[in-house]
Amino acid sequence: MRIRPLAVDALLAAALTSVAVLLGPEAARQGQNPLDTTAYALVVLVHLPLVVRSRAPVVVCSLMHATWLVYVTAGYWAVVCSFGPMLAVYTVASLRALRVSVPCAALMGGVWIYAGAVSHTDSWPSVVGQAVVYPAVLWRFGVVARRSAELTRQLRREQAERARREVAEERGRIARELHDVVAHHMSVISVQTGLARFVFDTDRQTARTALDTIDATGREALEELRRMLMVLRAAHDGAPAGPMPSLARLEETAERIRVGGVPVSLTVEGTPRPLAPGVELCAYRVVQEALTNVLKHAPGASAEVWLTYEPHQVTVSVTDDGEGVILDRVRSDGGHGLLGMRERAKLYGGQISIGPQEQGGFAVRLTLPTSARTAGRGDDATT
Repeated sequence: MRIRPLAVDALLAAALTSVAVLLGPEAARQGQNPLDTTAYALVVLVHLPLVVRSRAPVVVCSLMHATWLVYVTAGYWAVVCSFGPMLAVYTVASLRALRVSVPCAALMGGVWIYAGAVSHTDSWPSVVGQAVVYPAVLWRFGVVARRSAELTRQLRREQAERARREVAEERGRIARELHDVVAHHMSVISVQTGLARFVFDTDRQTARTALDTIDATGREALEELRRMLMVLRAAHDGAPAGPMPSLARLEETAERIRVGGVPVSLTVEGTPRPLAPGVELCAYRVVQEALTNVLKHAPGASAEVWLTYEPHQVTVSVTDDGEGVILDRVRSDGGHGLLGMRERAKLYGGQISIGPQEQGGFAVRLTLPTSARTAGRGDDATT
């Protein structure tokens, strides 16, 4: 459970107040005026503003030094109340610009020198050295902390922007592939239309079959167009040449991975049947990316690919027994691969799980509906 900053500051205020109270009796042993009830009340008042130091660091720093100045003027040992102002100076340096933090550090040094004058000290070199070194060191630590925080925020912004850019690029690539899928549908419709027109008067059954094919293909094309409009964000020139990859080419993909040194077994369950080109492309790309990840991140591992045809869906899974660094394979900012898997699964209404297995290794499992009526109703579930 994350602790709120206000609670952290309250705990710090209580801790430093306790340290100051415990240090109080040391004043008499150092030849200083012993602390009485007024002194302890001032000790509490000096440290109390630390509760809101993160919200108003400059105000807190000024208020603490003013109260500390009253405490010193009353003739009490300055060291007892020095820890709170030190933290206040560090806080200002870690949260505010140099033009604000430098005067606050100088204020602490001035109060320290004033305390030496009030106590009529004989060791001025030590007092001056402390008045310079303590604020300077605290200020430097605060500045380093502020710059580190700024770099962290900048890195997070860059990572978020890179992730958005990668998603956009991946969606553009998917959209280009869907463009070829829709073009395939249109070609089928054109051919079947010509056939139906040619045999319309002589072979009604053939014409009816052609019209049924046109109807089914047209509905699939409309579904692909809907998906393409969902993911397309910008126009991309160029399109991949050659036939679209399909599940029938999984053996070729597995063989390429075997040549790379990873033993791959491919098992097909159920009766293979033609699927919508977009669905086949989605399943093929997920298997391809999963096997590529095994080759890149799990050297020495073996992989198993399962392709299962079911009445209303198709399932592909890729598992391996590798001992590669799991974080390299599941981090979301590590490239296009896992982003692409999730985007494809979401686009076709499928479910995908990605993550390490209990018995070791890694697993990717994708389930896709094979009818346009069920596509788009699912969501991706990533583990």
